[in-house]
Formats: sequence, structure tokens, C-alpha cells
Amino acid sequence: MKRKIFLFSMLLALISVILTSIVITITTYNHFFHTIKQEIALEATYLRPGIEHFGTDYLSQIEVHQGHRLTIIAPDGTVFYDSSTDPAQMDNHRNRPEVQAALSSGVGESTRYSDTLREQTYYYAILLGDGSVLRLASATESVIATYDQLFWLVVLIAIIAFLLAAAIASLATRKIVRPINNIDLDNPEHSVVYDEIVPLLTRIKNQRNQIKLQIEELNRQRAEFSTVTENMNEGLLVLDGDGTVLSYNKSAMKLLNTHAMHPVGVNILSLNRSNQFREAIQSASQGLSLERIIEIAGRQCQLYVSPVTSANTLQGIIVILMDVTEKQEREKLRREFTANVSHELKTPLTAISGYAEIMMNGVAKPEDIPEFSQSIYQEAKRLIALVQDLMFLSKLEESTPPPKELVNLLTLSREVVSRLKAKATEFGITVSVSGESAEILGIPSVLEEMLYNLLDNAIKYNRNGGSATITIQNEGDIILKVSDTGIGVPKSEQSRVF
Repeated sequence: MKRKIFLFSMLLALISVILTSIVITITTYNHFFHTIKQEIALEATYLRPGIEHFGTDYLSQIEVHQGHRLTIIAPDGTVFYDSSTDPAQMDNHRNRPEVQAALSSGVGESTRYSDTLREQTYYYAILLGDGSVLRLASATESVIATYDQLFWLVVLIAIIAFLLAAAIASLATRKIVRPINNIDLDNPEHSVVYDEIVPLLTRIKNQRNQIKLQIEELNRQRAEFSTVTENMNEGLLVLDGDGTVLSYNKSAMKLLNTHAMHPVGVNILSLNRSNQFREAIQSASQGLSLERIIEIAGRQCQLYVSPVTSANTLQGIIVILMDVTEKQEREKLRREFTANVSHELKTPLTAISGYAEIMMNGVAKPEDIPEFSQSIYQEAKRLIALVQDLMFLSKLEESTPPPKELVNLLTLSREVVSRLKAKATEFGITVSVSGESAEILGIPSVLEEMLYNLLDNAIKYNRNGGSATITIQNEGDIILKVSDTGIGVPKSEQSRVF
């Protein structure tokens, strides 16, 4: 802005100097030329009577104005007197415009310029009484020549005008710009310095308010997005087309097992350099989605990589990580459970089928039939128990569990011990219950099955003559313990059990 004002001031000063000098030169020259014309006309009027009475001899007795040329021309155009040139060497002047005008109307005038336009001659002709024409001529410089003489003066004036304009423009610019630079953009409506910029300040205020609302909305959306992503168990990363991290959540850093504090601006491959991860990112960079399970720090993670495209151009990459270690382990346990159930079902069914086939074919001795029937009965009871266990597990997986009730753990423990008393005696194990009465809110059948399984295992995997004890403690927190003198659970299997 300062430069534009300065240049405009310089241009205005230059134009002003040039136009002013031209106008002054023309005006002065016109005044000077008009004075010369009046002077020549007055001089011709003064000479006319003397020439008419005394002829050309009169001219030798007077002094013609210096610089003026006097010529007397006969009616036929022949020059018979000239003050500066031999008349015999001059051509006929009848066709000269000022002579023709004087012959026809008594007075004539004309102006003729030299070939270079730097000099002009003014001619004034007046008709004499004998029909001849008296002509006076005055040679002067033209307007162009006059202006040329003033050129260096004009240049000097222009330089002075430039300097003054530069100083004034600099001061005016600073004075004009200073209030604009001091405008308070936070409150532009309070900074009105010029009426001309009021619309601009109003627009600035409106745009500022609009930007403020947009920023508030963006911050709100960012906060919502951050709240959602930071509370996700799944890891989320947003990358640009080159794989540089633009956004992330804490779960992603945890699942990637990285200690990077602020990975924004870092290439994703610097966080995980495994071949599977690198191949997934490269696939997305080529516009292909990919889903696979990869291992990170000993845990199984489900990896989803999806490209984000616009107009067939890759704009970014979305990476989602899910810890599926427990899911994979559950699947493994489910497969093991299915195999175990199949084996457990196959064993009694094989025994029942074998005994029944022997009895059906009449191979069994009559005295063995009661024993075979007893075995079939025992194996059938085992099958029923297995089916009941499967039904119980199916109920546990239902979305609506049975209602909870108050259960006395001491009473429940005594009932379970009573049920397993015979089995404990068979294995030579002593079972007992100790502690105090304590009630908890739970599902009776689930608690009974849990306690039964714990005590049953304590009896099965105990040493001969050993013991198994159920202890209930009520000291603020209710604690139930099943302890035994058996072989215990191997450490390698404890994570599965618990």
C-alpha cells in the first residue's frame, strides 16, 4: 500500500509538472505572439501614410523596428522594395496568402513555419493608396523551440516536485497507514478510523464471529471424537497417503507395544516393522483393504487396514487394531472342549453298545447279565451327567442369567460335603467344613456346581489318606477356600483354569 501511494504521488507530480509547464509555455507564447502581431500592425499603420506621400525614399529616413522585415509589392506581385534582400532576386509574391488578402480586403496576415518547426514567421500586409502592398514580417521561435529552451528548467522543477512529493507521500502514507495497522482485530468495530473502511471492518467482525463459531464446533467435534477414540479398546490410527501418522489413540500405542510419546508426524512403519504389518500398509497404499491376524509382543491382534480414496486418488489410510488373544484362546479352548466332550461321550456309549451287543447276541452268561446291566446303568448315568453339564454350560452362555438369591455359603458347603462323603471315603480322603456363617447374593445352582467341582477335584487328585477342607471367612470381605493335600494344578495350566 505504501509503495502504491508513493508511486501514485510520483506519477501525479510528474504529470502535474509536465502539464503545468506546457500550459504556461503555450499561454506565455500566445501572449507574446499576440503582442508581436499588435506591434507589427501598429507599425504598418504608422508607415503607410509616409510611404503613400513620399514613396520608398521615406523608408531611408526612418528606422524600421529591429528584427522586422519590410517589403513593398506591386499589384502584379513584383517586389520592388525589400529591407533585407535584393528585390531583383526575389520571386513573384502575388500568390502569397497575406498579399492576396490585402489586395482583396485591404489587410492580410499569415504565419509560416520552417521545415523543422523550430521557427515561424508572421506576415502582416496592408494595401497602399497606389494599389501596392506594404508587408511587414517578424521571425520568432515556435512553441516547440520555446519549450526546448525551458526544458532544463522544467526538469529542475520536476526534480524539486519529486522530492517534495516523496516527502509528502511518505508522511501522508505513514499517517494513513498507522491507524489501519493499529486496528484491534479482536474488536474491529471499536477501531473505526476512516468511514471508507467501515464496511471492511464489519466484514472482518462477521467473519471473525463465523470463524469463532466454526472453531468452537471443530473443538467440540474433536473433543467428542477424542472421547470416543480414547475410550475404545480397539486401536485407531489415521495415516496420510505416505503412511505418516495424523491421529491415534492410546489403545493403538498400547497394542503396538511402542513407547513413542507423540507419534504424530512419524511414519507408521517406525512403530512396527514386522513383515505382516508392513505388507498390510503397502497393500492399503495401493488402494486395497486388508484384514489379518498378526502377533505383536506375544499377543494376537486383528488388523484392519483400509484406504481412503477420493476421485481415485489415495487420501489416507485407516488402521484398526483389536486384541483377539482371549478370543483366540477361547476358540482354542472351545475346540479342546468339543474334542474332550466327544471323547467323554464316546467312551460310555462304546461301553453301553458293547455290553448291549453281547447281551443281544446271547454270548453273555446268565450270571454275568446283572453285572453287565449294572455297567450299562453306570455308563448311562455318566452320559446323563455329561448332558446335564452341557445344558448347564449352555445356560451360562445365555444373555439372561437366572435370578440371584441370598445363599448361605456355610450351609451350601455342608450340603456339598454330604453329597461327596461317599466318594471321599472310597478314595480314602477326609473332607470337612470350617468357618462361620456368611451370606452372599448369587445363583444357588451355579455356586453349588462351582463348589462341587472344586471339592470333587480335591478328592480326585489327592493322595491316599489325604484331606480336603472348605473354609468360609467373614471379615468384611467374604472368602471361600477349598484346600487339599493333593498334587495341585501345574503352573502351565493355571492361566487356563483361572
